[in-house]
Amino acid sequence: MFDQEQIDSMLKASRQADSRKPGGKPRSVYPCNFRSAGRLSNENARALTAIHETFARHFASALDVYLGSGLEVKFQALDQLPIKDHISSIPPLSYIAPCSLSTVPSTMIVECDIHLVFPIIDLLMGGNGGGPVNETRELSEIEEEIMHDVTTLIARQAENAWRMPSMSLVPNRRIKASVLHQYCPPNEKVTLVKFEIEIAGVTGSLQLVFPTLFLNILIKQIKMEQPQKKRGARFFPTPSLRDRILDCDFEVAAELLNIKVAVKDLISLQPGSVLKLRAPVRSPGKLTVKGEEVFEAVPVRNGTQKAAQLGRRAQRSSWEGE
Repeated sequence: MFDQEQIDSMLKASRQADSRKPGGKPRSVYPCNFRSAGRLSNENARALTAIHETFARHFASALDVYLGSGLEVKFQALDQLPIKDHISSIPPLSYIAPCSLSTVPSTMIVECDIHLVFPIIDLLMGGNGGGPVNETRELSEIEEEIMHDVTTLIARQAENAWRMPSMSLVPNRRIKASVLHQYCPPNEKVTLVKFEIEIAGVTGSLQLVFPTLFLNILIKQIKMEQPQKKRGARFFPTPSLRDRILDCDFEVAAELLNIKVAVKDLISLQPGSVLKLRAPVRSPGKLTVKGEEVFEAVPVRNGTQKAAQLGRRAQRSSWEGE
């Protein structure tokens, strides 16, 4: 048996012998942080955040139409943690439904607070989303069927956001939190996409949970949808005549037209003087472009800057038909 000191000396001698060999290269040793293994890169995290912010907006619109009641869905956070830690953090009685991919043996998990489930069911059954505050109980068979339809709605909106035409998400029946470990290895990290939902005065969270295999498929799909960067020389197209005209500068002014002022009033002007224009305050001025009347305009202020609020279009504009 060798002790640790003997083992270290033999390894050192072996490395020195390798470095003395003709053409031999010294080994490069780098520190490794095993806690960061499997962690999302900044690029992938940004891509996932952007696509699920879009999902939140589309899902809010679809659920609003489905329930017939106003609601709000906000993207909240993107997180990663071991599956065992995630299971221990799930609130009791949460609604959990796995959604499998039609062509690949992989699964996404939908998790919803039980406090959101009851207002959704009440609205779908003709109620106003009220009911007992913070109600916690098991769902009936009818309620389970209703929530299965809601999970299907989530799956369809996720497909649209991820642009997965060749694959579809198939919602399965509700499961308990204790069996989540069957969908990924015990030491694996899962990725959580968290949303905050406010409906009928109740606020709760909805989570999409991605095991590593599903996450890899999703990231690959996102990168396929992103426009490829062209390498080599770049050729910029010549802008059209319309685009060039839209970038031209024109002299614009807000004016009071046809105002007459006595010459003696003009001669007596000096710094600090007030010139009475004898124009009714309620009469709007004109917004002119190169001296041509375009709109009626009322002087206003935008912060510390002067501005003009536009009214009716002028009756006659010489440039309007050009």
